[in-house]
Amino acid sequence: MIDPLAEVVGLLEPAARHTKRVLSAGQWRIHCDYAAGGTPFYAVMLEGSCIVTPNGGEPLQLLPGDFLMIPAAYDFYVTSTTPPPEDHIDPPPLALGKSLYRLGNPDGPHDNMMLVGHCEFGSPDAALLVSLLPEQIHIRDDRSLINLVKLVGEEAREDYPGRDMVLQRLIEVMMIMALRAAPKLSPNPGLVNGLHDPKLAVALRAMHEKPQISWTVAELAREAALSRSTFFERFSKTLGMAPMEYLHSWRMALAKKLLRENELSLTAIAERVGYSSASPFSVAFTRYTGMPPRRFSVAAQEKDQTADISEGLQVVYNPTSPPSFSSRGRKNPS
Repeated sequence: MIDPLAEVVGLLEPAARHTKRVLSAGQWRIHCDYAAGGTPFYAVMLEGSCIVTPNGGEPLQLLPGDFLMIPAAYDFYVTSTTPPPEDHIDPPPLALGKSLYRLGNPDGPHDNMMLVGHCEFGSPDAALLVSLLPEQIHIRDDRSLINLVKLVGEEAREDYPGRDMVLQRLIEVMMIMALRAAPKLSPNPGLVNGLHDPKLAVALRAMHEKPQISWTVAELAREAALSRSTFFERFSKTLGMAPMEYLHSWRMALAKKLLRENELSLTAIAERVGYSSASPFSVAFTRYTGMPPRRFSVAAQEKDQTADISEGLQVVYNPTSPPSFSSRGRKNPS
């Protein structure tokens, strides 16, 4: 049976960028400011506590054993439990070597220790797929997740054979475990909420298992054992988009993946995602992406080849250390 949650995480193509251990003492504040669209962020509080204010939301206290994941972090603050004054400016994080950093008071024993990491999503449809996930996942005292994050950190610090593949699988497992352990009633609509609804979950699995079928709202409602109107309203409210919009978006995401892989003919791809022939598929894909399928396939392969070459040159000629948090006084949102 197809698992929609595992499919979405796999299609995101998560890869670890860097992980670090962070020690802190005294009063401190860190402002994490990322590019538009955000960066996947995760953290585990090992000792002490801190306050996280994610993406302009409500402050959240992390206690020992807490796990936090933000699929799209773009502008958030992390502070000591007692925040410093508004005009306080911290010195830059102190690099201690081997992915270990220190914040706040540089002298004496530390008060807090956490593991933090960032990953990236390789999918060209990352924004769409991330929109199906909760805005943040906060889980208390899950030893399996804590051990997974530790394992990601250990693997990232070494240059073992097969390191990149192992890290990708670990990040995928970590995301799936976090999402399935997330509270059942998230305030934000999305895929996780839909999968927690037994009737909607049946329809979602049907769409993911057989995207080639010409589904209608009435047929999906029958799968869910609901009336058409009840199904449409419940699906739209729970996932944040109408059933046919979700199905169309999912088909286009699958089509992009297949076009990037360049292993099937255009006709085969069209049939795989629910179109009778290449012609109507090409029209729908061009309308959705602004680019014909063949041109998208060529552009995606050229981009992947360029990225591979750039990565190889960076490893050989331009080794760099992982970027650290920026440290500055808090700004009022504009």
